[in-house]
Amino acid sequence: MNFETTITAEAQDDLRGDIAARHGLNRSSSLPKILLIAGGGLFALLLAIAAYFALSAGDPVAAGDDNTQAPVITVITPGKTTVSGVIEAPGTLAARRPMPVGVVGEGGRVVSVRVDAGDWVGQGQVLAVIDRSVQARQAEAQAAQIEVAKADAQLAQANLDRSLQLVERGFVSQADVDRLTATRDSAVARVSVAEAQLAELRARTARLSIVAPASGYVLERNVEPGQTVGGGSPPLFSIARGGEMELLAQLGETQLAGLSQGVSASVVPTGSDKSFTGQVWQLSPTIDAQSRQGTARIALPYAPELRPGGFATARIESGSYEATVLPESAVLADSEGSFVYVINGENEAVRTAVTTGAVTPQGIAITGGLVGTEMIVLSAGGFLNPGEKVNPRRQED
Repeated sequence: MNFETTITAEAQDDLRGDIAARHGLNRSSSLPKILLIAGGGLFALLLAIAAYFALSAGDPVAAGDDNTQAPVITVITPGKTTVSGVIEAPGTLAARRPMPVGVVGEGGRVVSVRVDAGDWVGQGQVLAVIDRSVQARQAEAQAAQIEVAKADAQLAQANLDRSLQLVERGFVSQADVDRLTATRDSAVARVSVAEAQLAELRARTARLSIVAPASGYVLERNVEPGQTVGGGSPPLFSIARGGEMELLAQLGETQLAGLSQGVSASVVPTGSDKSFTGQVWQLSPTIDAQSRQGTARIALPYAPELRPGGFATARIESGSYEATVLPESAVLADSEGSFVYVINGENEAVRTAVTTGAVTPQGIAITGGLVGTEMIVLSAGGFLNPGEKVNPRRQED
């Protein structure tokens, strides 16, 4: 019994081994077929997807015409605006007609100063007095010389009168009469000379008083009592005639070309909120070769806030005109000048040179280079290149 059982087990083991071998062979031969079928199906699926998208997309689009990746840029069409012609310019305040006052005569030691800076003075008013003690003694001596000359003239006249009485009797010759007449004339002439010399001394003495040549406002006082001054000394006083002031506004040559004498202007000194009204009374006839600027002189009435040497800003009216006004962000500048980017019909950024005018509260006035109907890049011009494709979007949208 045990023998049969052993034989049966071996037979079964052999049978299972053969079956397993044949089954493994069948699996190894069917695997490549499965892979080929799966690859073919995947390829067919990809072809179907590609055909679907090709048919649904319609006509193919050239790469150069695809604008979907272009940056979105805000543009404006500014049109034309009436711009009030106002020019803003910095400048320095000064006296319109400054009058330096110095020593006229030989000078000397200053004994008194009668005015100070900030005082109003009248024409002929004494500003300072120089010591005149020596000149006073000289004038007294010359006055005595006049009396001596007058006495000599009187004596000569008396001698002549007596000779004229005796000439009729024959006691005095005509020659003696002529000599006495000449003596009398010389004595009278010496009186006139002495009087003229006294007048000169008095005039020199009067020049030792420093007086105001005209009425005005004292700007500077550069002398003190005890100081020695002379004809070569710097001016002792500076006076603004009539107290009139002015602003020396610095303008470009193009701005000067648009101005004329008589236009009104408002001036605001630095550090003050008060505005003073004046008029342009003179335009510089020359232009500085380095700065390319000239000076517009704006006459102003006296005011305590207008201090010569101070800084101020002028707003000068230069008339109204039609111009395109752009925000400051739309106007760019480089070494070649001011420019903007204009979007053409093909949505390309085109660099366009412009001429700028006055700066208004609404923006910068463009006086040349634009007609106002263009699509102009509002604020992203600094990131664009000429010819670059964009997607323009109007500001109102």
